[in-house]
Amino acid sequence: MSTPELGLPMVVPAPDLPARVRIYEVGARDGLQNEKATVPTEVKAEFVRRLADSGLTTIEATSFVHPKWVPQLADAEQLFPLVSDLGRSSRVHLPVLVPNERGLDRALALGARHVALFASATESFAKANLNRTVDESLAMFEPVVSRAKADKVHVRSYISMCFGDPWEGPVPIHQVVRVCKALMDMGCDELSLGDTIGVATPGHVQTLLAELNEEGVPTSALGVHFHDTYGQALANTLAALQHGVTTVDASAGGLGGCPYAKSATGNLATEDLVWMLQGLGIDTGVDLARLTATSVWMAERLGRPSPSRTVKALSHKE
Repeated sequence: MSTPELGLPMVVPAPDLPARVRIYEVGARDGLQNEKATVPTEVKAEFVRRLADSGLTTIEATSFVHPKWVPQLADAEQLFPLVSDLGRSSRVHLPVLVPNERGLDRALALGARHVALFASATESFAKANLNRTVDESLAMFEPVVSRAKADKVHVRSYISMCFGDPWEGPVPIHQVVRVCKALMDMGCDELSLGDTIGVATPGHVQTLLAELNEEGVPTSALGVHFHDTYGQALANTLAALQHGVTTVDASAGGLGGCPYAKSATGNLATEDLVWMLQGLGIDTGVDLARLTATSVWMAERLGRPSPSRTVKALSHKE
């Protein structure tokens, strides 16, 4: 008998936490882009549909980055039409990553209504990932945001290396705030604060959030994206929730990392996040059993077990 059937986790709410959290599921994009093997298009489409069936309402479907840079997602034009009917419902959003105006053109041609940019808080990562300085990348994003907003498309921006950089070490908070403010001033609807190499700790998280608020960036516009390199992803998530954040990025089964930062390991597993949130009495709308089954299904197709502790516990997989 699985633990949910025993009524576990026991629901014990904690004070001053949000009643509901939106999980921004990144497994189909951020997760699969870091796989060595290319997953067949039809399997990706089935993965997205199973994620939606589990109750997830924001599922990042793919990336319109040039195939040369992310060959695992070279099938974006073939994949998106296979799942776009989900995005036409009022319940499910299917954001896609766009690096520049060409990527935006490709996404809009297929009817995408939610797009995401990929910025950096550090010069080293901007150079490695975008082949530009931070300011040059912001200049590149400006027409993308302007055109998307003119077409009433929702725009998110990831900001990588918010808490530490594998080349530069600690990242000054004011440096992160500057990039975030520039993106908000540009017209982005929301920002995702990325702990790309998983070095954040709870006090750092809360201090950055407070500094952003002081500089006019509201908590309602912020999401968090933690990697579990040092086992801190859930602790950091709880710190963000205590500050009032209600959007948390996670990856089904803990898939993913970052192809441009070799010290980055897997994302926070969606199942581990849902287990914690259920115990806190926070609504997510996600059926944990269905989600776990989906991650087991995908792990079988990838030929390796899921790193998620919750998946292992509920599926009895070692």
